[in-house]
Amino acid sequence: MKKLIVLLFLFPIALKAQDNPLMIFKPLENYNWSAEGKWGDGSIFKQEISLEFSLDNKIVKVESMGFTNKEQTEFGLRNHGVRQYDEKSKTIRFWEFDIFGNLTEGTLESEGKNLIYKYNYGGTFVTEMWIYKNEKTYGFIVGVYENNEWKQKFLETEFKRTIK
Repeated sequence: MKKLIVLLFLFPIALKAQDNPLMIFKPLENYNWSAEGKWGDGSIFKQEISLEFSLDNKIVKVESMGFTNKEQTEFGLRNHGVRQYDEKSKTIRFWEFDIFGNLTEGTLESEGKNLIYKYNYGGTFVTEMWIYKNEKTYGFIVGVYENNEWKQKFLETEFKRTIK
C-alpha cells in the first residue's frame, strides 16, 4: 500500500517533467562540453559549454568559454545564454549574449536526441546542429541547412563531455 501511495504521489511529478520541452537539455546538465576545430575561413574554434536549469526548470542557463578577443589569443567567459520554452508560440527560444556586445537569438528544435538551433546571423539563416553520437559525444555542425541537407558548412567538429 505504501508503494502505491508513493507512486500516486510521484506520477503527476513525472508527467509534469515529461511535458517540459526543455528536458531535452537534461543529458547535457552537470557536465562541461568541449570542442575544437577550424572555421571554413581557417580561424580557430575552441569552446567549452556548461548549462544548468533554473527558475523551477522554466529556463536553461548556458555559459560558454571561448576566445574573448578578435586576435584569438585570450580565452575566457565569452557568452551567457538562455533557453526558454515559449508557451504562446510552442517553441523553444534562445538568446546568446556575447562579450563583444552582440545578441544572437533564434529557435531550437529537437529531432530525437539531436538539437537544432536556427537563427539569422548577419543576414544569413544559420543552423547549428548537435548530433547525438553517444552519451559522451555530440557531432556539431554550423552552416546553412535547407530541406534536410547541408548547403554549406562553416564548421564541423565534436563536443566531448567532461565532468565539471
